[in-house]
Amino acid sequence: MGTMYYADATRVAIPLDDRALAHIKFVIVNKLRRNEAFTFSWDKSESEGGGRSSVWISAQIPLEFDFDDATPPEMNREWLEQLSQAASTVTGLSPLPEPVKS
Repeated sequence: MGTMYYADATRVAIPLDDRALAHIKFVIVNKLRRNEAFTFSWDKSESEGGGRSSVWISAQIPLEFDFDDATPPEMNREWLEQLSQAASTVTGLSPLPEPVKS
């Protein structure tokens, strides 16, 4: 289980599976390289009180990606495309289930 840290004043920790985090990082970095800001939303765990949270992702706000596994996973191109498309919508990027490779 990896963690994405949204480093604003409160440093929000967003726990994500390492494989999902690697794909989400790829999409976020590509968007930020083009100076595109967007929202990132996720479901909070029951231990966090449940519900859903969103943060504004922009190049001016520090991010940190922390992986438990030192070996980067093989990327699923279809999943990257789905995540990239979601990041470009009004609702923004959120963890999506990985599609089965065809």
